[in-house]
Amino acid sequence: MFQPQCPTRHLLDRIGTKWTSMAVKVLAEAAPGELRFSQLRQRMPGISQKMLSVTLRSLVRDGLVARRVEPTVPPRVFYRLTALGLSLDAPLAALRTWAEEHMPEIERNNHAHDAQEAD
Repeated sequence: MFQPQCPTRHLLDRIGTKWTSMAVKVLAEAAPGELRFSQLRQRMPGISQKMLSVTLRSLVRDGLVARRVEPTVPPRVFYRLTALGLSLDAPLAALRTWAEEHMPEIERNNHAHDAQEAD
C-alpha cells in the first residue's frame, strides 16, 4: 500500500468515497436491471446532481458501470453494474457490515478521547 503503483491504493482512491460505494450498492440491488439517473438520485439521499454525475462518469470510466442511452427526446440514460462492478458488491457489503458492527465502539472511543483532551 505504500508504493504509488499499489493496486489497493489505486482501488481505494477510486471507490473510497461514500457516493461511489452507495452507487454500487444501489445498482447491485437493481441488478441485473438498470436504473435511470433520476432513480439513482432518489435512492441516494443527499447526493447532488453534479456529484452523482461525476460519480457515475468515474464508475463508467473504470468499467464498473455500463451506461446506455435511448435516442429519445430528451434522451433516456440508464445505468447498470457490469460483471466487474457486481464483483465489487460483496467486498463493499463486508465493509458495511464491519462498519455497522464497529462504528459505535469507534464513536465511543472518539468521545472518550475528546473528553480526555478537554480535561
